[in-house]
Amino acid sequence: MVICIETGLDNIPFIQLGTHQMRLDLEELRGKDKQRAEKELRETPENVEFGLTKLREILKADEGLYIPFDDESFLIKFLRPCRYNPETAAKIIRKFYRFKIKHPKYSVNITPQSIRHVFDSEVYKLIPIRTTAGSRVLVINCGAKWNPKQVTLEDLFKATMVTIEIAMLEPKTQLGGVHVIIDMDGFSLLHVCQFSPQTAKLILDWVQECNPTRLKGIHIINQSNFFSMVFTIFKPFLGEKLKKLLFLHGTNRKSLLEKISSESLPAYYGGTAEYPEYPGSLFADMLFYYEKDFEVYNTYGYVTTKVKA
Repeated sequence: MVICIETGLDNIPFIQLGTHQMRLDLEELRGKDKQRAEKELRETPENVEFGLTKLREILKADEGLYIPFDDESFLIKFLRPCRYNPETAAKIIRKFYRFKIKHPKYSVNITPQSIRHVFDSEVYKLIPIRTTAGSRVLVINCGAKWNPKQVTLEDLFKATMVTIEIAMLEPKTQLGGVHVIIDMDGFSLLHVCQFSPQTAKLILDWVQECNPTRLKGIHIINQSNFFSMVFTIFKPFLGEKLKKLLFLHGTNRKSLLEKISSESLPAYYGGTAEYPEYPGSLFADMLFYYEKDFEVYNTYGYVTTKVKA
């Protein structure tokens, strides 16, 4: 069977993988998801209306911030992870866009095609099946598939920004959150040398302070002896909340399956999911359909470089 990009009646591109589809779930929440959002995220009509009104009020007072204030879906993608607390959502939005001002080489004018070589090389890959809790599962192959001469650490960070923007578009992911599997099979001294305390702090500052998604877990698997070297660099910058979401599984698949449902993981991760593997280049092709959207996203943020810390 030839695996290729197809387009549904809703004009959303997808990749058919056996009985599963790799696609963006852009539909609004309904049924059990809607009930769950009310229970977990306080998503009632009253809280939605209050959250939107108050968030607009807070952010419109923020000089130099340009975002689509009238686009409810844009604001809700920040409100949902914050359980409709407008003050918390405003804080995340400010940090999210201030980061782009402070670190432009990592976050300005990024589109899927500008870093498609990261997806082509399969350093980043999305598993097509959500967990039973509705979470997306992102795999980062930072060992054998990562050639730092072809994919720089800067490229990896940019790919993270693109992937997060994609995840933020999906109401189901706004609700269910994201699990990240970091597969370190083949991680070597060459990879360790890509990291410094400065880059480690930058990465963790973004994850802990600016990330606008519900992070459900970071799962380190197949780590070698070199892992301890890079972990020593990152450890001083780990906050207590992130420590509770960080799991070191090694080759213990049972341990991994205690955190991520077997139905959403392929056999090589100990799961029972059955689907044909797809080339990273095909995923990059699918993301190309959203290239113009990213061009619009790149216009949002602070229009001045004079941003308070």
